[in-house]
Amino acid sequence: MQRSQKSKRSTKLPLIIIGAIVLITIAGFGGYTVYHANQLRNEGEQTVKKFISAISKGKYNEIPNYLTESSIKDNAFTKDSVAEKYQNIFTGINASNIKASDIQVKKGNDGYNFSYKLTLTTGLGKLDNQKYEGTLADGNQKIIWKPDLIFPEMSATDKISYQATSATRGEILDRNDQGLAVNGTIYQIGVIPNQLGSDNERSQKIAAIAESIGSTVDAVNSALEQGWVQDDFFVPLKTVSEIPENVPAGAEVHQATGRTYPLGEAAAQLIGYVGKVTAEDIEKNDTLAAESLIGRTGLERALDKQLRGQDGGVLAIVDKADSQKKVLQEVKKTDGENVKLTIDLKAQQLAYDSLQGQPGSSVATAPKTGDLLAVVSSPSFDPNKMTNGISQADYDAYNNDKNLPFMSRFATGYAPGSTFKTVTAAIGLDSGTLDPNEELAINGLKWQKDSSWGGYQVTRVSDVSPVNLRTALVYSDNIYMAQETLQMGEKTFRDGLNKFIFGEKLDLPIAMDPAQISNDDSFGSEVLLADTGYGQGQLLLNPIQQIATYSVFPNKGTLVYPKLLADTETKTKPDVVSGGTVETINQDLQAVVSDPNGTANSLQSLNIPLAAKTGTAEIKEKQDEKGQENSFLYAFDAQNQAYSLLEFLENRSDGQSATELSKELLTYLQSTYQ
Repeated sequence: MQRSQKSKRSTKLPLIIIGAIVLITIAGFGGYTVYHANQLRNEGEQTVKKFISAISKGKYNEIPNYLTESSIKDNAFTKDSVAEKYQNIFTGINASNIKASDIQVKKGNDGYNFSYKLTLTTGLGKLDNQKYEGTLADGNQKIIWKPDLIFPEMSATDKISYQATSATRGEILDRNDQGLAVNGTIYQIGVIPNQLGSDNERSQKIAAIAESIGSTVDAVNSALEQGWVQDDFFVPLKTVSEIPENVPAGAEVHQATGRTYPLGEAAAQLIGYVGKVTAEDIEKNDTLAAESLIGRTGLERALDKQLRGQDGGVLAIVDKADSQKKVLQEVKKTDGENVKLTIDLKAQQLAYDSLQGQPGSSVATAPKTGDLLAVVSSPSFDPNKMTNGISQADYDAYNNDKNLPFMSRFATGYAPGSTFKTVTAAIGLDSGTLDPNEELAINGLKWQKDSSWGGYQVTRVSDVSPVNLRTALVYSDNIYMAQETLQMGEKTFRDGLNKFIFGEKLDLPIAMDPAQISNDDSFGSEVLLADTGYGQGQLLLNPIQQIATYSVFPNKGTLVYPKLLADTETKTKPDVVSGGTVETINQDLQAVVSDPNGTANSLQSLNIPLAAKTGTAEIKEKQDEKGQENSFLYAFDAQNQAYSLLEFLENRSDGQSATELSKELLTYLQSTYQ
């Protein structure tokens, strides 16, 4: 009996082992099946991604590498004609920024299927989420191709119809509706391929054309190889604002409409220029349309959305009879809006000419309204070249110019020099620390408070004594103003300054840093306090901020903020300075012109009722060395307060001054704004 039970147990053991082996085998087979399926799925995803990548990178000749030969043949195509089809369509619609999403590969009844969504930018803007489906073959390394993988629902005999209508960019106009940025006549230098000849003749013509337009042979050949180019099409290579004198054999000049800047250099930093949208632009803003224009600098950039409008058109699949089969994209054209500025075109030109190509800036306003009549920076550049295609030699000349022609000096902070004594005097009068009639005994051209200042001394130009407020403004006495600033003390001085625009962001479409009193919240030394009182130290105001700060004088103590867009309201800050203080200072500023000793006495020859203050800010490393001198003039209409001017000359040469450069512009402002 015991032997029988033992025999049964020994019989069961092999059965258990066999069962375990069977289970392990089944599990192993199942695991292998899952592994193999995952491998195929991953292989399929890689194939689809490579196919999409070839399209998105414009590598159209690589597309057939991912397609089965039989599927190409079944649709009556060849490898070359498939690549050509993609190239013609995607370059023809200006496709860019092509991105795939939601890529899926799944096993179906007859193999593996794939699907994905494609988003791209065309010449009409962003085309969202086109849904694609297809089938894989050859171990998921190839795609069974159909024309609906170009665009969904497309068949072998269908074509793509692309009709685009460019929006008209809004123009930038001056206060009198004169054009500052307009859609004017431009000239395109280009070629018609079948007129270039062949072999050596073609090569020689292309080389001559490339040299004449400041380009390269490779660049010209690349333009001729664009997908849309046909033998009898005109291919533009360079755009210019004037008819070129010498056109090489094989090239033609066609007239067209494009962006032009009538004032050229005189308004370049203010108005800016436009350029064609790039792939990088579209990456940042997918609402942009390929091949349209976008503002690159200045107001063209700041007001781009308003000016640009929206290009329109239709992208559709059409059948072989040219009947519309499916609309892929339709955008209504919306022209850009015109922008009217407060600028006076003639004043702008005169202001630029007044600087004679030297580094500096000129800003004119109508002080009662804050209207900016002229906003100029010198030296400058030609925005027509920047928009229409600048040669490398011309660009290098601008870029390597030590006087920085691309710099907007009207938006760059400088120490304002002695023009700022008007503000210091106003704060002293209002606080009661400065008595305009009190005469200070000041002897010599140098002064320091005491030995604690070490080797530092305040200097002045004229050895005049005694000195009161009028004398100090007429002669522009640094020592008088330093002593009065120390008398009022830092708290009173800063409290007065904070009533102006320091630290404020002005409501202007011009990029600039706020005006600053000093680098830190406290001067930290009497020397810096004294220097600030006569317009140096760490003060930083750009010419626009200066003329806004000084607007209290033609406006009875009310600060009027500058404005550039004609349809914006005038903003003011009342009671920055008291009316009585303004009256006292304005009488002294008129004496700066009328007094034979006044620093702006040369303006007397204009026979214009002016109030003015000159200034020189010296930038130097050591006390007794001669440094760079920046010359300033602030002047306004003392009779009707109809105009004001801030003229600035950077690093003036001996015998030159902002005052002397301003005369023609002041004469124009007097005759025009009364």
